[in-house]
Amino acid sequence: MNTATATAPSKAPMNIPWGQLGPFIALLAACIFFAFTTERFFSGENLSLILQQVMVVGVIAIGQTLIILTAGIDLSCGVVMALGSIVMTKFAVELGVPAPLAILCGIGVTALFGLLNGLLVTRIKLPPFIVTLGTFNIAFAITQLYSNAQTVTDLPPAMTWLGNTFALGGANVAYGTVLMILLYVGMWWWLRETAAGRHVYAVGNNPEATRLVGIPTQGVLLKVYVMAGVFYGIASLLSVARTGVGDPNAGQTENLDAITAVVLGGTSLFGGRGVILGTLVGAIVVGVLRNGLTLMGVSSVYQVLVTGILVILAVTVDQLSRKGGR
Repeated sequence: MNTATATAPSKAPMNIPWGQLGPFIALLAACIFFAFTTERFFSGENLSLILQQVMVVGVIAIGQTLIILTAGIDLSCGVVMALGSIVMTKFAVELGVPAPLAILCGIGVTALFGLLNGLLVTRIKLPPFIVTLGTFNIAFAITQLYSNAQTVTDLPPAMTWLGNTFALGGANVAYGTVLMILLYVGMWWWLRETAAGRHVYAVGNNPEATRLVGIPTQGVLLKVYVMAGVFYGIASLLSVARTGVGDPNAGQTENLDAITAVVLGGTSLFGGRGVILGTLVGAIVVGVLRNGLTLMGVSSVYQVLVTGILVILAVTVDQLSRKGGR
């Protein structure tokens, strides 16, 4: 009698999702390092200060994440945010527009820039890098001309309310920080649980295959750029609330800071892969590094150096993981 020998199925190799775990590992390592090198790092007041410092870039990075998930990039985000802040503050202070309506006008302007970027990318088929490099200069020029390169002061309290704080566990937490976290949670749910959110990943992963199954890829891209513009407008309000002024020179480095947060957060620059909550961790990593190095008395030049090294490492890990997945 022949006996059949059953062979146990071989175990599939366990692939560790370094792209998703990397940001948390980097954050944990940075916190441990600064906990041993600076006495004030783990104080509640300092930790809340870090979150306040990253809330503007953090919200900009939400929009940047959406665009990078579709394999695009937005170099104009920082100066568009600055334009939104100037519009809402000048409308409120010089034109006497009620604060809520002025805020909506500022967000409307940033959304229009998102629409412009989206139309140029989807209708004329221009590369996102070139489009947003052009709108970067346009938004910067409009901001300087409209503001006469002057800071807008004497803002109504409604515009600075998000910069106020409340006591929590011995720390003063800004309402703007709470808003940032709620926005991340909401976008995480939208991307994960809705068909529209999953379409964003599909377009970034394989736009042609997505189009062939009946998903309007151009419509998805256009919606992503407009949504990003809305987030830049919300970041405008957070910037005004944090500083108490409308600053025409704000936002000139936030574009690179936002891209850094997205990359450190594990979102692939090639599109289709990433978790929005990772972007929040990436933004906090940058904030922790700058805060900790400042407490150690390290020059800001070295802070930029360390951030640049981390970005290169994050992109390298992404590239290697892509090759390993083939």
